[in-house]
Amino acid sequence: MTTADTAPLSYPFNTPESLELANEYEQARNRPGLLRVRMAHGEPAWLVTRYAEARLVLGDQRFSRADAALHDEPRQSEARRNSGILGMDPPDHTRLRSLVAKAFTVRQVEKLRPQVRELTNDLLDELEAAGPPADLVDRYALPIPVAVICRLLGVPAEDRPRFRVWSDAALSTSSLTAAEFDANLEELRAYMGELIEDHRRAPRDDLMTALIDARDVDDRLSELELVDLCVGILVAGHETTATQIPNFVLALLDHPGQLALLRERPELIGRAVEELLRFVPLGSGAGQARYAKEDIDVGGTLVRAGSPVLVAVGAANRDALRFGSPGTLDISRDGNQHLGFGHGVHHCLGAPLARLELQEAIGALIGRFPGLRLAGDVVWKSQMLVRGPRVMPVGW
Repeated sequence: MTTADTAPLSYPFNTPESLELANEYEQARNRPGLLRVRMAHGEPAWLVTRYAEARLVLGDQRFSRADAALHDEPRQSEARRNSGILGMDPPDHTRLRSLVAKAFTVRQVEKLRPQVRELTNDLLDELEAAGPPADLVDRYALPIPVAVICRLLGVPAEDRPRFRVWSDAALSTSSLTAAEFDANLEELRAYMGELIEDHRRAPRDDLMTALIDARDVDDRLSELELVDLCVGILVAGHETTATQIPNFVLALLDHPGQLALLRERPELIGRAVEELLRFVPLGSGAGQARYAKEDIDVGGTLVRAGSPVLVAVGAANRDALRFGSPGTLDISRDGNQHLGFGHGVHHCLGAPLARLELQEAIGALIGRFPGLRLAGDVVWKSQMLVRGPRVMPVGW
C-alpha cells in the first residue's frame, strides 16, 4: 500500500509528441491504492487513474478546488494560474456558473448549428480552392471554435488572431516565469476590460452584454469576476476544441476501419465524437488538483485532510472495470459515460457547444474529402497543458 511517505514518481507521464496513453497509467490502475506523484512545481499529490475513484474525487464536495489557493498547488509551470471560476467551490462557483449556464444549454447551442455548419462548409470551400497540402489546424480546426466563441462574446473579427498568443500563454507549461505569466494575463484582462466598456456603451445581443447586465443591474458579480469570467470563456471556449479536431482526425486516420464505417454511416457522428472524447487523452497530465477537506478513503488509500489529489481523466476513460475493450476505438459504442468533460460541479459548461462543433467539423471534413490523408510531418504542441498538432499538413 502506498503511503504519504512513499517517494513520489515524477509526473506527468504522457509525452507531448503523440496521443498515446503512457504505460505508467495502466500499471497504476492495476495496482491497489493510489499513486504518489510530484509535478515540476508544488507539493506531492495522490494520482487517481481508475474511473470510480475519478468520479468520487470530481463529484464529492469533500474535495475542494478553492483550497488550492491555500497550498503550494501541484503544477507544471512556476506560475500560479488564475483559475477563475475553475478555482471556486459552491456557493461562489454556483453563483457565477448560473450566470453563464443558460447560454450553453443544449437547446440554446443547437440554435448555432446552422451557423457552424455554414462556417465549416465555407472553410472547406477555401481549402478545396487553395488545393493540398493544407494545414488543417490553421486553416480549419482553429477558425471554427474561435469564430463561434468570439461571436458569442462579441469580439471583433480583426482581434481574433491576438487570442492565439494569449491562449497559448494561458495554457503554457513552459519556462515562462511567474512574472511573464502574470503580465500576459494582465494584458488579456486589459483587453477584455476595454471590450466590456465598449459593450456598456453599445449593448448588443450577446453573452457579454448579458453578463454585464448581471454585474451592473443585478450586482451578482464583481468587475474582476466579470473580466475573468469572459477571459475564461474565451480561452476554454476555443483551445480544447481546436486541439481535439485534428486529434480526432489523427485517431480516425490511425483506425481506417472506423473511419470507413463513419463515412458509410454518417448518422454515427454523435457516438463517434463521444467515443473519440473517451479514447483520445487530451491532457499532457491530470487536471487541476482537488484538496481533501477531511480524511477520505479513496480506492483503499487514506487521503488526509489538506492533501491534493490529481485525477487522470485519460486513464480513467480506459478503465476496463467501466468500459468493455477500453483500448479499442469503437465509434458505435453506446451509453458512453466518459469523463472527457469532467464530472461534478466543474463539469465543462461548454460541453454542448464543443460537441456540436466537433460533430460538424469532423462530419463535414470526412464527408467532403474521401481521400483525406496526412501530407507531411505533424508538428506537435510542446510545453502545453493540452496535446495535439500545432501544424498538421493534409491532402485529399
